[in-house]
Amino acid sequence: MSLPNVWSRSREKIRLFPELFAECAGEAAVYGKCVAATTAGRLELKKDLCVGEFDALKSCFTRAAKKKAK
Repeated sequence: MSLPNVWSRSREKIRLFPELFAECAGEAAVYGKCVAATTAGRLELKKDLCVGEFDALKSCFTRAAKKKAK
């Protein structure tokens, strides 16, 4: 594996991110609201507080990326 190929694949993934994000805007908003709600004031984000929302967002990104790869 040569370095230029690694960078090319990374650039391609980054280039697709806005399209993937657009397809998952609803899930991203729900996750963002959860994070914001659990860190209100001076509270720190704790592991697994928004795990359900994160899993939904991750699944959406995975589905969207698979559709783009076809």
